[in-house]
Amino acid sequence: MKNLFLTNRFFGICGLLVVAFAASFFVPLLLQPAQVALALVAALTVLDYTLLFGKQDLAEAHRKLPKIFSLSDPNPVTLTLANYSRQRLFFKIIDEIPFQFQQRNFMLHASLDPRETQEIKYELRPLQRGAYKFNRINLFATTLLGLAERRISIPAEAQIPVYPSILQMKQFEYRAFDRLSNHQGIKRLRRIGHSYEFEQIKNYVRGDDHRSINWKASSRRADLMVNQYEDERAQQIYCIIDKSRAMRMPFEGLSLMDYAVNTSLAVSNIALKKYDRAGLITFSDKMGATLKADNKATQLSKILLTLYSEADRPLEANYELLYQASRKLITGGRSLILLFTNFESSYALDRVLPILRRINNNHLLVVIFFENTEIRDFVNQEVKTLEGIYRHTIAQKFLAEKSAMVQKLKQFGIQAILTEPQALSMNTINKYLELKARGLI
Repeated sequence: MKNLFLTNRFFGICGLLVVAFAASFFVPLLLQPAQVALALVAALTVLDYTLLFGKQDLAEAHRKLPKIFSLSDPNPVTLTLANYSRQRLFFKIIDEIPFQFQQRNFMLHASLDPRETQEIKYELRPLQRGAYKFNRINLFATTLLGLAERRISIPAEAQIPVYPSILQMKQFEYRAFDRLSNHQGIKRLRRIGHSYEFEQIKNYVRGDDHRSINWKASSRRADLMVNQYEDERAQQIYCIIDKSRAMRMPFEGLSLMDYAVNTSLAVSNIALKKYDRAGLITFSDKMGATLKADNKATQLSKILLTLYSEADRPLEANYELLYQASRKLITGGRSLILLFTNFESSYALDRVLPILRRINNNHLLVVIFFENTEIRDFVNQEVKTLEGIYRHTIAQKFLAEKSAMVQKLKQFGIQAILTEPQALSMNTINKYLELKARGLI
């Protein structure tokens, strides 16, 4: 009986019967119809109970999950529902999804004909990395009568990891390497001259740079031959992620650190596809994960697993420790360092600027920090009160201070990107491709 529930329809009909019996005290003619209706409702309820509980295996459900979930992306979940009875059934489905989604009223609906099987699909968008646990599938089945419903609780425990966004990584890889069409966001830069990484000697065709003609090879073949060059390979690309409290600020449910995690995976993948060596460093008040730059086939998997387990810390970042670690860990010549951090004031930047300049002396440093889109949206709103003018002025000051930080970094020869959190991956990849095309790394 613990799986038997009476529906709102049943209680609504019972309420009408109570009104009818109460009215029969004043209108005796209503008593007999009310008694007949009561008996009919009782009989129909017993019939409904028999239809629902007369068969042990009334219905069944299975959940199909991907092997992993991608952070901040819609991930598909499929429920396969089967009706084993001989009547049409209506289902309310409560799938016990992981608590991280905080969806207290998650419910699906379906109706199945006798012996029918149906697939129900929905999507989940995780906003935190880690292990997510699914629990039971609860079916609440009713018949056409709709007076009672039967709960069918199906064990379906499963645990699935949420990794940095692999879907975004693949999308940006496709955009960066697709030569057939121009995608919005990925810039195609015109190369001036060429790099010094020799690839091969080939026959001259119209449009080749005449300065690349190999005269010795041309004299031997009695035909014009040109040297062909390619991007320099095996350059070290390090993504350094600040895990301090400055990166805990959420935008659209995702923290700044998780935006940086997704971008680090996408940039590392493109760097490896271009035969560069990708590495990873995380830090806060103390050093976190360190992964030396390499271009082995397993490097991307190592980066993915390392990013999966990283968590933010509620303390200030120690940039002096980062500088010492970079001197010891980043060896083998000048490297490209993509530093994901956030500065909310010029004072915060001034404190670490001497350290950033020292790092930039040894490597090519790109400081990537974030524009506060909520303040920008507030500035774009119409102001109607005096208090609103004060707040509007302060918000404009914050935005101007962020732009001034970019100019200060460039003044000392440090590359800088000020970006919206949502456009972080696109802008960072564009900067990497730009620096590589200009031969700066």
